[in-house]
Amino acid sequence: MSYVFGVEKWADAYPEFEPLMRRHYGEMADRLAAEGHRVSPFAPRVDAYRAANERGEMIMFTIRKDGEPVGYSMIYVTRSMHNGDLIAHEDTIYVHPDHRNGIGRKLTKMILGALRSAGVRRASVTAGTDPRATKLWQRMGFKPTAQQMTYYF
Repeated sequence: MSYVFGVEKWADAYPEFEPLMRRHYGEMADRLAAEGHRVSPFAPRVDAYRAANERGEMIMFTIRKDGEPVGYSMIYVTRSMHNGDLIAHEDTIYVHPDHRNGIGRKLTKMILGALRSAGVRRASVTAGTDPRATKLWQRMGFKPTAQQMTYYF
């Protein structure tokens, strides 16, 4: 069977996608810990995600294979405080390691198409789990615009 890409209601999809989200968070936390960063345990703000999705401020894109979750992305859409442009920022994007065979690129294309159709003027992404993703995004037309830094307390 083939991959099925979709947009799902977060509250409905979360129970099935939670193990994948937990795995994603673990990969990110392990990478950061290896670099000396401290990351709090996985504890998603379920009510806040649900509410943002219900208000239309967060879109959940999904990938399933044979009905099973294998990838997802959550994208926030809002108006820029600087100029009113509709902008999007990736909260998370992840594909299970066993399915990293071009599926992430297809997911990104689907997301960009949906955002363009919605009138979004620009979208930003952050490679938190696998910094190699930046090469994929650059090949797809993303441009480096800032160096992100984090200060831990």
